[in-house]
Amino acid sequence: MLTTDAQVRKLMEELSKHGKIGLAAIRSGMSRNTAAKYAGAGKFPSDLRKARDWRTRKDPFEDEWPEIAARLKDAPELEAKTLFEELIHSKPQSYEPGQLRSLQRRIKRWRAQEGPDKAIFFAQEHRPGEAAQTDFTWATQLGITIGGEPFAHMLCHVVLPCSNWQWATVCWSESMVALRRGVQSAMFRLGRVPQYHQTDNSTAATHDLRTGKRGFNEEYSALMRHLGMTPRTTEVGEKEQNGDVESLNGALKRRLEQHLIVRGSREFPDVEAYEGWLQGVLEAANRLRQTKLQDELAVMTPLRVDRLAEYREWDVRVSSWSTVRVGYNAYSVPSRLRGEKLKARVYDDRVEMHYGGELQMTVERLHGRNGHRINYRHVIGSLLKKPGAFARYRYREELFPTLVFRRAYDALGAGLTSWKADIEYLRILHLAATTMETEVEQALRAMLEASALPLAEHVTAMVAPPEPQVPALAPLVVDLGAYDALLEWREELAS
Repeated sequence: MLTTDAQVRKLMEELSKHGKIGLAAIRSGMSRNTAAKYAGAGKFPSDLRKARDWRTRKDPFEDEWPEIAARLKDAPELEAKTLFEELIHSKPQSYEPGQLRSLQRRIKRWRAQEGPDKAIFFAQEHRPGEAAQTDFTWATQLGITIGGEPFAHMLCHVVLPCSNWQWATVCWSESMVALRRGVQSAMFRLGRVPQYHQTDNSTAATHDLRTGKRGFNEEYSALMRHLGMTPRTTEVGEKEQNGDVESLNGALKRRLEQHLIVRGSREFPDVEAYEGWLQGVLEAANRLRQTKLQDELAVMTPLRVDRLAEYREWDVRVSSWSTVRVGYNAYSVPSRLRGEKLKARVYDDRVEMHYGGELQMTVERLHGRNGHRINYRHVIGSLLKKPGAFARYRYREELFPTLVFRRAYDALGAGLTSWKADIEYLRILHLAATTMETEVEQALRAMLEASALPLAEHVTAMVAPPEPQVPALAPLVVDLGAYDALLEWREELAS
């Protein structure tokens, strides 16, 4: 067994205490002769070990290496795996898969000794209060759950590179609404703004969605003018120029992971509670950066503007399907609004529908394109009048609120004709819309478990409220003697 530096270090410590080589050898885990050798040399094993400058086995690629090196010189981006696959194809008897690692090591050595120059990065000096950097980062890997459900989300992360002060808000996409909320939250938290605000080439800041051209879009430019910052961005494909916030993204998630372990739970009742906890962690971290932060605040410009609304407004008209299209997605609205013009306020997490200046409904926002969110309560009244439309309704799957409703419909389809099954199910769905969906679901589950056909009249009977019982009351007997006594007392008082 090889003797380690740690054993020799222990040997020297023991000898300095008592000078007994035998005892020191035993406590260091080596023989007396070995201990005497290292005590006499006064060096560690790593100092005495000579570097090997010979091969232990023949290089299997020695014959092909001149050709491989020539190909690498012409195309340095070639990978060892590609070259090895060609060798196996041309000389299957000479090579086997286990030799790939040997070729990878040799090519790695060639790249270091003879390969092309690599790009290097230059450490930059940060000037206090000069710029803030913003980036979006996915935080789903933290395993956060909201109400027991996995929470897929991003963080809009804002950093002052000089002091490493940071702030973050929860968001669902790299949208302009999320960017506006994240930047304003950080700047109003500081009460001051730096000279520049820097982002990478994100869609929110640098794409004109109408033309597809680069450059800052008008909404982002307007936000920067309002806050008094000059926008700047990284070069296309050079995200490392936003390196401070990029590196702190990982540090932030590691910090949150540690605090989640200490917390003992990743469950939160709602998004607001989670974001409050997140920002509490950031406040504690920022308290450790106050000295450098004060240097930054001293040269930053005071913030003297009001906070901009953190939503976008769309004018939309309700179609004959009782739906509106907002941001490439469809949402249902109450049928009483069909044909009317609504004002849609699009937040990062929700969409509000306003009519005549009054809020009509709020729905969870869809991200991406060609999605739809249909509330069966908005269309069930019309479907009951036109049940034939249900079979081929474009959004029919949205009319099964839970799996139990879907199973009930399948049971009806197995026991009745298609037409009758559709009518029965629509009546059940109307009952859920006008009473309590959970009570209707419980009734359906009980009937399915009993293998009973869930007809609408039976479900209605199960969820109908009990008839109120009018209590029997004794006839009211009025005693007027008390009023006579009161009048007599009043006359006596007057006299």
